[in-house]
Amino acid sequence: MIAMKELEEEIKGCRRCDLWKTRTNPVVGEGTLSARVMFIGEAPGYYEDLKGKPFIGKAGKVLDALLESVGWERSEVYIANVLKCRPPENRNPTMAELKSCTPYLDTQLAIIEPTVIATLGNFSLGYIFDNFGLKKAKISKIHGKVFKLSTVAGIKKVIPLYHPAVATYNPGMKETLIADFKVLSTC
Repeated sequence: MIAMKELEEEIKGCRRCDLWKTRTNPVVGEGTLSARVMFIGEAPGYYEDLKGKPFIGKAGKVLDALLESVGWERSEVYIANVLKCRPPENRNPTMAELKSCTPYLDTQLAIIEPTVIATLGNFSLGYIFDNFGLKKAKISKIHGKVFKLSTVAGIKKVIPLYHPAVATYNPGMKETLIADFKVLSTC
């Protein structure tokens, strides 16, 4: 608990990249620190930046519905992003921003020690797969598949998922997301 509070304070004062200049609030993450499942998205959006909480906009409503579809609540999982600050105009993160911010995510993973890591979208998939030495492929080929790996903390599972925002602009994808969450819930 103390380690996460210290990390939150460090992130609030972060100046490692220029995103601090345009953010309203950094978005550290939220959920239980004893989560078995940790969701990792890309970066905060407009509403997340305003409130300092992850996944509270349209994509967050989809994520809430997906959690509910498997009988879970936000309070049972941990939700974070690769970047802790919103890129202007919701643009993609730069390599420099990713390099500056991912040590925070690494610390969160070490504090929470989830047994299942669910990546939400391409940027989190890329970082987590690189970090754990997994072979990357297009999300369309590997979504909903379970990748097992051995770590010093024991066996972990990584499950790549489409970002919930995909269902906001392509409603037909909601069924795919629900099916992938069913796989996730059995891990």
